[in-house]
Amino acid sequence: MKFCNAMIGTDPLSWGRLAKVAEEVGFDSVAVSDHVVYPSYLESKSPYTPDGKPQFSPDENWPDVWVAIAHMAAVTERLEFMTNVYVLPLRNPFVVAKAVGTAAYLSGNRVALGIGAGWMREEFELLEQPFSKRGKRLDEMLEAMAALWEGGMAEYHGEFYDFDPVEMKPAPSEPVPVYVGGDSDVAFARAVRNDGWLGMYYPPEQLIEHCRTLDRLREDAGVADRPFEVVASPLAPPSRGLLEELEGAGVDTILTSAWKAVGVDQPGPEEAEDLLRDYAGRYFT
Repeated sequence: MKFCNAMIGTDPLSWGRLAKVAEEVGFDSVAVSDHVVYPSYLESKSPYTPDGKPQFSPDENWPDVWVAIAHMAAVTERLEFMTNVYVLPLRNPFVVAKAVGTAAYLSGNRVALGIGAGWMREEFELLEQPFSKRGKRLDEMLEAMAALWEGGMAEYHGEFYDFDPVEMKPAPSEPVPVYVGGDSDVAFARAVRNDGWLGMYYPPEQLIEHCRTLDRLREDAGVADRPFEVVASPLAPPSRGLLEELEGAGVDTILTSAWKAVGVDQPGPEEAEDLLRDYAGRYFT
C-alpha cells in the first residue's frame, strides 16, 4: 500500500520543508488542491458538503498547483505529486498541457493529474470558460493534451477543440497519469478510459463496492489488464486489517492528511512535521 499526504491546511511557504519530511519518513506522494478564486457572491452549492457550503474559507491559501509542485519537486528526489483535484475544464487545454508537461519534464515524470469537472459556476464565468457541457469538454481536453505530450507534431479535431498540427516542447518522456474523481456513472466510465480513480471520503464498505464497480467496468471495456491506480480516502483509521482489506479490493494508495487525521486543521510547520513523522511511525511498515 502506498500513502499520499494532502498539503491542504498548511502554509504554502512551508511546503518545501514538509515535502522533504514526507519523503524522508516514507510517504510516496503529496497532493495539492485547486481553486483559482473564492467569489464573494458565491451561490453555487458544493456537492461535497451536506449544506452545500465549500469545505474551505476565503482566507485559506490556494497557490497555483503547478508552481507549488515545481517548488516541491526541486527540493525532493523520489516524492511524487498529484492534484486532488484539478478543475480541468476551467482552463484552456494548451495552457494546461504546457504547465503539466513542463512540471513532468522538470521533475523526472513525478507528476500525476487528478481531475474533476468542477462545480463552482462563478469561477468558470470569471475565467471565461463555459460551465455547460464541461464534462464533454474535459474529455476532449484530455485527448488533445495527450497528443501534445507525445512530443511531435500533434493535431486534434473535435466538437469543442480543433487545431491543425502543432508541436509543444518540452514534452514529458512518459505519459502523464490521469486520475478521475467522482462516483457518478459518467465519472466511473471516464476513470476507466484513463489511468485511475480518485475516491474522496468514503466509508470503507462503500469504497470497496466502488472498487468492485470499477473492476466490472474495466472488464466490460476490455482494459482489465491495463495498469490502473485507485487513490482513496477511507473514512476510518488505517488499521493493518483495514489496509489489507482495501488493498485486496484494489485500493493502491491511501490519500490522507497527517494533521486532519488527528483533528488538526491548520498546523504550523513544526507541528505538521511532527504529525507527518507520527503518522508514518503508526501506519507504515
